[in-house]
Amino acid sequence: MTQYVLITGSSSGIGFETAKLFADQGIFVFAGVRKKADKIKLEEYSPNIKGVLMDVTDSDEIEKAVKKIKRVTKELSAVVCCAGMAVAGPMEILNVEKIKDQFNVNTFGTMDVVRQFLPLVKMGKIIYISSMAASGIFPYLSPYCASKKATDIMLNSLMNEFKNKDVKIISVKPGCIVTPFWEKSVHLNMKNFETDKYQAEKIFLRKNAEHNSVHGTKPESVAKLIWKIFNKKYPALSYTIGFDSKVTMFLSWILPVRVINFIIKLFMKFATRKCLDE
Repeated sequence: MTQYVLITGSSSGIGFETAKLFADQGIFVFAGVRKKADKIKLEEYSPNIKGVLMDVTDSDEIEKAVKKIKRVTKELSAVVCCAGMAVAGPMEILNVEKIKDQFNVNTFGTMDVVRQFLPLVKMGKIIYISSMAASGIFPYLSPYCASKKATDIMLNSLMNEFKNKDVKIISVKPGCIVTPFWEKSVHLNMKNFETDKYQAEKIFLRKNAEHNSVHGTKPESVAKLIWKIFNKKYPALSYTIGFDSKVTMFLSWILPVRVINFIIKLFMKFATRKCLDE
């Protein structure tokens, strides 16, 4: 019997690699994308992939996607939420509309997808790509951290409230991923640092994003973890992947916030000083 899954954010990165892997394994994938070109690219890759145009911030588009998928199947084995974006900037000067945009994609968009597709996941899994940033200790990325943490909490609450115990909800927390995601996000957010007060931090974040784009966990590795979770009868509630994620999450569990804040401020002091010296 054919199994069907929905994967949002399939145009690139983790979502793209997960869609390809599942299709290669014989799973029929509904790949959520925003652009027609990405839909065509994925459908050309495999006959097991059907692109679905769906902006997760548009509730009407999600509803239309549900109706389209229902014409093909009445049941999904999994919904994998990979769609996301990052807003960076100092909270002191960051435009509140930018913060709303962050939550509209990562939190409200994800929850709307889950809410609308949940009736189709009768005995399956909801797998959500969270982040080590959900620990909430990354300065100048607080909207991103907060959006991931908020979604973790909402999905955990859903799991406790939902009457169907055959549905499992799992969070995956990667560290830095080797994709253009961070580099692209930081460059898009450089205007949020348009003040002399944060020029050193602006330089540091740009260099750090460029470094993370080539050093870190490969998206293929995250896709393989998602495949492993998909096939587990009793998966854990949360998974970390990447050395940086494991260390970050561990430290956030064992250290008091005051100590973490001290370490962050000390690190940023030396990191930004080095950027200015260069």
